Amino acid sequence: MIGARRDLQRVRDGHGHHRVTYIELFFDLVFVFAITQLSHGLLHHLTPLGAFQAALLFLAVWWVWIYTCWITNWLDPERPAVRLLLLALMLAGLVMSMSLPEAFEDKGLTFAIAFVLMQVGRSLFVAWALRRHNARNYRNFLRITAWLAVSGACWIAGGLSEGPQRMALWGLAVAIEFASPSLGFWTPGLGRSTTADWDVEGGHMAERCALFVIIALGETLLMTGATVAELPREAGVLTAFGAAFAASVAMWWIYFDAAAERASRTFASSDDPGKIARLAYTYFHLPLVAGIVVSAVGDELALVHPNGHVDLKTGAVLLAGPALYLVGDLLFRRVTTQRIPRAHVVALAALAALVPAAGALTPALLSVATSSVLVAVAAAETFWRREAAA
Repeated sequence: MIGARRDLQRVRDGHGHHRVTYIELFFDLVFVFAITQLSHGLLHHLTPLGAFQAALLFLAVWWVWIYTCWITNWLDPERPAVRLLLLALMLAGLVMSMSLPEAFEDKGLTFAIAFVLMQVGRSLFVAWALRRHNARNYRNFLRITAWLAVSGACWIAGGLSEGPQRMALWGLAVAIEFASPSLGFWTPGLGRSTTADWDVEGGHMAERCALFVIIALGETLLMTGATVAELPREAGVLTAFGAAFAASVAMWWIYFDAAAERASRTFASSDDPGKIARLAYTYFHLPLVAGIVVSAVGDELALVHPNGHVDLKTGAVLLAGPALYLVGDLLFRRVTTQRIPRAHVVALAALAALVPAAGALTPALLSVATSSVLVAVAAAETFWRREAAA
């Protein structure tokens, strides 16, 4: 019994999948705040430099969340020690999120320290927890910790630097963290991991990532509602509002109507779930979620300035948001179903065709056009699926 109490791993009985616990949902609340901070930051610094900085910060936020998702796939969040870990990560995540708007100004070191504490501290905890109970994953987390320590040094050095040096060092840190899983976290003396070593429970991982998509969609609706509440009820505003709502519904429909559940079943029954977890959920959910965030910014601009001609930044985010989302969903489905959805390809071509016409439209009308593309994808896939089932 003493050994059982010390083992913090989830119990796997081979039937069903681990449920997402309340503490995991509570942990995610910090990332609702983080996504809001990122959206507002991009909205107020909508320049090539601002977009690059927002992208770096978004990658960091996603990476700290998805790594935590991996560890709660192995460790039981209902155990007090794991629960305390998640609460400590929440505190550090709140500090990290509060620092996001000024991460490239005077809060850079605060952001970096909070981020590195989350990444390295969590990995050290998992290595300790698995040391006597799962030798293979214990070695995995020794490798992961080594890589995170190297990237962490870059994050801290960037926080101590300014301007271009900070961006360069943080860009290097992101590159190290994003390359490391593909390299199997190769470490001198410890070798490398393989996807077969990452014995994830597919249903739990799929549900966690689906919940993050819900977080991003919820932030989109939050921005839309808060903005419309302060605007006059004129035709342009109402048109942009309708388009924004339709786009959010379509994005939900495209992901959740059938694709998420079908992917979850494929994931759970896979002979190599680690490979699917790395590609479909760790990497390819990135453009999907980024598309939702960028779409929220585009909706905000269309609501505030619904009439007149589309300027470059408004056109860029209104078109890039749906395009990123469709690319991410296309890649996700390619890994989980071994097929490329034809509706997505047609829709991406339609968005590309809107580029030369964007300047002749108002922001509200361009929002209607991009939303219509997403709605058409949702409708087409629903029709084809029902035809196939008939």
